Amino acid sequence: MPVPAVTPLLISACTATTCLGRGLAATRAALRAGSGGLQPCAFETVQLDTWIGEVAAVDAEKLPESLSAYDCRNNRLTLMGLETDGFAERVRGAIALYGRARVGVFLGTSTAGILQTELAYRRRDPVTGALPEDFDYRRTHNAFSLAEFTRAYFGLEGMAMAISTACSSSAKVFAAAARQLELGTIDAAVVGGVDSLCLTTLYGFASLQLTSAQPCRPYDATRDGISIGEGAAFALLERAAVPPPGEILLLGTGESSDAYHMSSPHPEGLGARLAMEAALRSAGLGAGDVDYINLHGTATPANDAAEGRAVAALFGERVPCSSTKGATGHTLGAAGAVEAVICALALGDGFLPGSPGTTSLDPAIAVDYLLATRAGNPRRALTNSFGFGGSNCSLVLGVAA
Repeated sequence: MPVPAVTPLLISACTATTCLGRGLAATRAALRAGSGGLQPCAFETVQLDTWIGEVAAVDAEKLPESLSAYDCRNNRLTLMGLETDGFAERVRGAIALYGRARVGVFLGTSTAGILQTELAYRRRDPVTGALPEDFDYRRTHNAFSLAEFTRAYFGLEGMAMAISTACSSSAKVFAAAARQLELGTIDAAVVGGVDSLCLTTLYGFASLQLTSAQPCRPYDATRDGISIGEGAAFALLERAAVPPPGEILLLGTGESSDAYHMSSPHPEGLGARLAMEAALRSAGLGAGDVDYINLHGTATPANDAAEGRAVAALFGERVPCSSTKGATGHTLGAAGAVEAVICALALGDGFLPGSPGTTSLDPAIAVDYLLATRAGNPRRALTNSFGFGGSNCSLVLGVAA
């Protein structure tokens, strides 16, 4: 299938907040040290034998009074992310340069503010069952809530979009924004994703027997499930006719939908391979041009095996790869953006991230999997995000020469 080439876009600013800590410095330090942020689950009233990646101090974050209607855990985490690493100031600089109608918002989420609905159900009228009057579905639970909140927070007047395709959500926003920048409908884009912990997610994945009773171990021979995390990650995309040397670029995007099964991947990784191939074509690159792959790597037996087969078929064992979910947990709808930022750090700093928690590699998966972080000089990285229903997205990032 022909894939239109993406004109390289400058990632002029980025940030990530996860259980590793708030911002790039904390993320960088943890990745370099090979440490993770997973802890035994003690979230809310949840009683499950599993480990999670909870972001500290989310509930202490206060939204501006003018935006108090948006108050929920997901939007508090959104605000934390926006106001980290000077990201909000970079966005305001872009607004001053291009205008309020020319900066778009493209954000991904899986469950958004569903916790707010769960809390509201505890306060239903005992007679009628009605939800409390102060519950605002549109501005909290709704998947568009974080995009609308972000747009309002910056006083933007242009296009805004929320994508909710499970775990590929905040990778696909890069592709959506790139298309609009190519069309000329906008001059810059705030892209990223936010997903926060909630009871539905934790109990839901447990009911599918997909959660592990210990920290997740992607690509390990004894892997037995995911560790659910939460996070907020953002990037600012802009055009750059001649990007300064050393700057990080979005080189290509690739999407596919194999629709093999509602919750299981195609066993040979068909959709994963289609997305990776499309991303490479979009970037005008071949498999031999990639120096590192950030795998989707959820640590479930079926997902890792399927992705591993697709990567092996396309890249062989030449390209170093790893899943960083052993460090952050699976941040679901935020995973694509979190891992794009991790790739940007790896490219900018010159290292190849390892895989905390993984100790004994699955011998049936023929890839060059990194257990420990090591020094390197990667110039191009590919990152994978695959969601329920076969919704897949791969991104290619690179360093400007």
